Amino acid sequence: MNGGTPIAQHEVEQVESRQRPRSAVIFETIRREGESDYRRSTASLFLSALAAGGSMTFSLVTMGALQAHLPDGPWRHLVASFGYTIGFLIVILGRQQLFTENTLTPLLPYFYNPTRWRLRQLARLWVVILAGNLIATAITSAFVAYGGAFKPDVLAAFDDIARTATHGSFLELFVKAIFAGWVIALMVWLLPLAENAAFFVILTLTYVIAAAEFGHIIAGSVDAMYGAWHHALSWGDVIAWMIPTLLGNCVGGVALVAAISSAEVGAENEALGRGM
Repeated sequence: MNGGTPIAQHEVEQVESRQRPRSAVIFETIRREGESDYRRSTASLFLSALAAGGSMTFSLVTMGALQAHLPDGPWRHLVASFGYTIGFLIVILGRQQLFTENTLTPLLPYFYNPTRWRLRQLARLWVVILAGNLIATAITSAFVAYGGAFKPDVLAAFDDIARTATHGSFLELFVKAIFAGWVIALMVWLLPLAENAAFFVILTLTYVIAAAEFGHIIAGSVDAMYGAWHHALSWGDVIAWMIPTLLGNCVGGVALVAAISSAEVGAENEALGRGM
């Protein structure tokens, strides 16, 4: 007997295998991945970041193509928003380095053991990955604008997406970006649990960002820079959008998720210590 309802030993093992891992297990999984990233070379990180920035172009391309071929209606944005998820699926399933995803992963090792070396590595990661992402989005968005691959109606849809993505006051853009950063960091937290359902976790959460028109610094940079290249926006509009969006994504990813996750694991470990 095993306390309560009597079950066989092999059934006890089945129960234990079906239990969800504690938060501390998820924390440790992400922390070890962050430690691994600390030890990657700058060249490796930069090349992966370039790939991620280029891959995010497919969010604009797919969303714009859907929007151009759907009839006008109040539901068109909700359907076209599924196209936004494509870039994220490519980047995350392909293990490419995306800046907002890296607000949580490399931060947890620093929270766990805040040393100067970890702080330097964290800063290096963020700078290299953000630079690689943005350089790639500048190049690929120019290619979309001038490459001649898209018909005028699709280019017009890209223009509309660019204007919509960058519209708003500093405060409005900042708050929307906080939500986007929060969602992306929560996605990173959920993926170790997802296993074979990772596709659907990424699809669902990034769809929320698109449907709610939250601001994401990398996906949105493709939109904004395309708009500047195609003269739908000015480069001043791009900068005015990027600053509050970058700040908001960092607040959402770092302050609201990483800090809360660390506190949750600390409280859980303390409770387990009292119970021993």
